[in-house]
Amino acid sequence: MERRHKQALSGVINKKTIVRETIFLFSVASFISGISMRIVEPMLPRLATDFGVSVSIAATVITAYAVTYACSPFAYGPLGDRYGRTPVVAITSIFAALAAFGCAAAWDVTSLALMRFIAGLFSSCSFMLGLAYIGDRVAIAERQPVVARFVTGTVCGQALGPIVGGVMTDWIGWQATFALVGALFAGVALLFLVRTRPQWAEEQARGPIGNPFALYRQVLRIARVRLVLAGTFIETLFFWGAFSFLGAFLSERFGLRLALIGVILACYGVGAVLYTFVVRRLLAALGQRGMVAYGGALCFSCYALIVLTPFWPVVVPCMFAVGFSFYMVHNTIQTKATEMAPQARGTGLSLFSASWALGQAVGVAVMGVLVSLFGIASSILAFSAGFLLLALWIRANLDRL
Repeated sequence: MERRHKQALSGVINKKTIVRETIFLFSVASFISGISMRIVEPMLPRLATDFGVSVSIAATVITAYAVTYACSPFAYGPLGDRYGRTPVVAITSIFAALAAFGCAAAWDVTSLALMRFIAGLFSSCSFMLGLAYIGDRVAIAERQPVVARFVTGTVCGQALGPIVGGVMTDWIGWQATFALVGALFAGVALLFLVRTRPQWAEEQARGPIGNPFALYRQVLRIARVRLVLAGTFIETLFFWGAFSFLGAFLSERFGLRLALIGVILACYGVGAVLYTFVVRRLLAALGQRGMVAYGGALCFSCYALIVLTPFWPVVVPCMFAVGFSFYMVHNTIQTKATEMAPQARGTGLSLFSASWALGQAVGVAVMGVLVSLFGIASSILAFSAGFLLLALWIRANLDRL
């Protein structure tokens, strides 16, 4: 009896170890994807010079990637539900590596834009399917801290992407920089193939089979799904609408150099990472309701202080707090999204990703109109107040999400 108990306990521990390792691999893949997403921005002047085009033409390389990165989750949600999270990420990482190597071999801006279009298509699923995997394997009571730690990979990748792109392009050139990204994708694909292969049969066996369009309709009929998607859209609309114009505000108000503005804005990412280290204690102290309420209030207060202060150094700690407080709200919504459609988790999370991307796009567009009418400072205050109201709505409706 005691021997059987020890064997059962050993099996449980081994299974938890496998799950932790797989979540870490998803986080690494998301980190590389984040770097790939943001790596081109500092390259633009060099690309424009090398290809003999304007910077605006060279920027089509960014647009091409963004289009497929935003749209492809609609395909990967049902694919992840049907064939499993880990095999889909393993295979798409191989194609992402090939696309990055194709970018390194580009001979003009059109060929580079085409390769980036393909790269965006295959680089987008690791974050979404990583969340789905966590939803499959981690109990809801333990999920939010795990989601927060997993998100660190994406946050760090997107924060480091411009730095990697700028430094490596100066050091080894843009071609070798893309080749390096390809090598990273190839490495993570190999790790997925080697380390997660034993899970593939189990993941595929429990995946739903059917028309993906019918699956989307089925998921959208769930009231909880519609509420989570609406909350996600409005949250990202208000937050990223305001955040996207902070650089222009700092330049206009304080006359700061672009390099310093970039460093200040990067403090947001540091605050977000800091949140992941204390989320478990915050949850124990505040609960999810307290997290979203205090997060919304802190975020609004920091935006207001940024707009009203006459001293730019005050902005630095505020940016740390903005990143920290945003994830107090957003991480709660992410956790709710992992449970809103458990029977088709990948499909549900693809809708979540689409709402997130659409909220950013609409938020920046609406903010641009408001800025032209009322100025940057007033518009940032209005959007940050909207974010606070959204956080209070989430607190009041948490049981319905």
